[in-house]
Amino acid sequence: MKREFVLRWLFYFVGLIVLSFGVSLTIEGKALGIGPWDAFHYGLFVLLGLSVGQWSIIVGAVIVGLTSLFTKAWPKIGAVLNMLLIGIFIDFFTFILPDPETHVSTAVIFLLGIVFTGYGVGIYVSANLGAGPRDSLMLLISEKTGWNVQWVRNGMELTILFIGWLLGGPIGIGTVLTAILTGVILRFSLPQSKRLLAYTVSGRRVEAARPVHFSLKKNG
Repeated sequence: MKREFVLRWLFYFVGLIVLSFGVSLTIEGKALGIGPWDAFHYGLFVLLGLSVGQWSIIVGAVIVGLTSLFTKAWPKIGAVLNMLLIGIFIDFFTFILPDPETHVSTAVIFLLGIVFTGYGVGIYVSANLGAGPRDSLMLLISEKTGWNVQWVRNGMELTILFIGWLLGGPIGIGTVLTAILTGVILRFSLPQSKRLLAYTVSGRRVEAARPVHFSLKKNG
């Protein structure tokens, strides 16, 4: 039991780090346009100051509050930590990463960022310690409507993309790619991460299963 507890928290924190690193990579490749949520946060940063990471924390707190009101339940500690740590990690990685010098390196960094982001979400959500603000909302909508998580996430990303554009955030072909590809990657990364965690805990191989819906109760 103690082993499972430790491994779940390890998956959770590794997932947050991978996710934050991925987001920071896409910000470094912002010449192509950054992800919808980051464009939204960046637009708030341009209009009101603070940093992209700080706005990520503020927006996340608002979403956590609204989701808790709708579900009539307190958020898990993992959701609260996600709200705080993602913003901190994003600012940290963005500060230390070098700027790309060529168009090719910009494109490569940006695409790697999308992959890291999609897998980071899958890893930390698989720990079942509380999905982050945006992913909790995604899973809630998927559970209540019965819609596939890929389409729910894509719909959320495209909606916030439009708001980010109105705020003046960096929008481009990379923004559209992020909105579409992150959901696709998540559809595979989440079940893969669940199987890896189960194998790490029990030592027994778990057969692959292609999920259709994701439950908020199972995933935070």
